[in-house]
Amino acid sequence: MKFSRFAETIQLKNNNHVVSVTVTLKISDCNGIIYFTDLQLQDGDQLTGYTVHTSKMLTKMQENGQPVPPRHYNGVVRTAETVVLFNLGKTSAGLDCYIYPIQYMAAGSIEMSQGMGAHKVKFLDPVNAGDELTLKASTRQCLKNGSQTPKDGFYQYSAAWDSKHMVKLEERKSARVLFEFQEMQEGGDRL
Repeated sequence: MKFSRFAETIQLKNNNHVVSVTVTLKISDCNGIIYFTDLQLQDGDQLTGYTVHTSKMLTKMQENGQPVPPRHYNGVVRTAETVVLFNLGKTSAGLDCYIYPIQYMAAGSIEMSQGMGAHKVKFLDPVNAGDELTLKASTRQCLKNGSQTPKDGFYQYSAAWDSKHMVKLEERKSARVLFEFQEMQEGGDRL
């Protein structure tokens, strides 16, 4: 059994107060069993699950009263490497990852994970030399050459201080990699 999570935004007209919401499931041209298990409505502009989204409690890292610019780390990976990113922020931050294959790689042959293999993501489509794979935690997008592409796994994050990331490619293949994140600190709205 496989469950998929969907999130939708309900746009209000003229900032009116919502009194009720009607949800209608419309399914056509398929067989099998579909389970509709949960419905959660919440105020705000960020999907949170069961807790407040971090953007409500965190602010960009400051130096001399000004936000620090996003950090960028790049390199070249051949077959597999562990990349260490230095996040001088006070807490973890979403990590945007860009991969530029130098050779063709088969479907499912590119993976990334945290530390010793946790929080893994696998790109499901094959890639050609010169393609751009983008996994953006900041916007919750997985793209190949600017178009949505499937993945299996999680968006990545940079842990505070030193953050280890395993990048695995098809055997004897290479890719340029670029990691980008905004260092964060406490200081937003407290609940």
